[in-house]
Amino acid sequence: MRKIIEMVNKLVGKMRANRRAAVPKNLDSIRLNLGCGLAVEKNWINIDGSLNAFFATLPSKIYPLLYKISGANKYYSESDYCRLLADNIFLHHELSYGIPFNDNTIDFIYTSHFVEHLSRQNALNLLKDSYRVLKEGGMMRISIPDLQYAISLYSLGRKDEMLRQYFFVDDDGASFSQHRYMYDYELLSKILSNIGFADIKRCEFQVGLVPDCELLDNRPDESLFVEVTK
Repeated sequence: MRKIIEMVNKLVGKMRANRRAAVPKNLDSIRLNLGCGLAVEKNWINIDGSLNAFFATLPSKIYPLLYKISGANKYYSESDYCRLLADNIFLHHELSYGIPFNDNTIDFIYTSHFVEHLSRQNALNLLKDSYRVLKEGGMMRISIPDLQYAISLYSLGRKDEMLRQYFFVDDDGASFSQHRYMYDYELLSKILSNIGFADIKRCEFQVGLVPDCELLDNRPDESLFVEVTK
């Protein structure tokens, strides 16, 4: 059953590759949470190509059934899972096809521990598309594993931990859980500057100008937090 649903999920994602979603009119500012999984917040459009985002578009009465076949049942109770799907705005979309909004329509973008799961070129494409959809003066906050921190583990003799935690050497190479590229502040800021972003700033955990970063940020020890402005 799960394999069939995953096949449908991929097919739907491909069919929606070139769509443009309407901007909600009931939000004070338009905020996108890219590659969110279930790390979501209200008043954000939480975009993900996962089964959970796909399930969220279905009638809430079947959420308990879907919970049983979702990998989220390892981390969430059934009640929490159903509440997350019902109480938040999800948009099911495969982000490797780009961000499904028109140019200059978005006020804020947030993405946490997602960019590193993309190939370098796909990550670059996503960051370019983020620039495209942001309004002039719009802001983006990026949270990713910090390559500099990973290297510090290696120098401290914690080599096995570094390899497992940051490079997922035991995982199937085709698994999305595997990191496909890594960044430190210098590497990321150069990419963002070349795209055209300005005011590139390294931020502290849960501190910044992008709304709700105190709610959305996680994994403070291992993460690099960067904010930029279009």
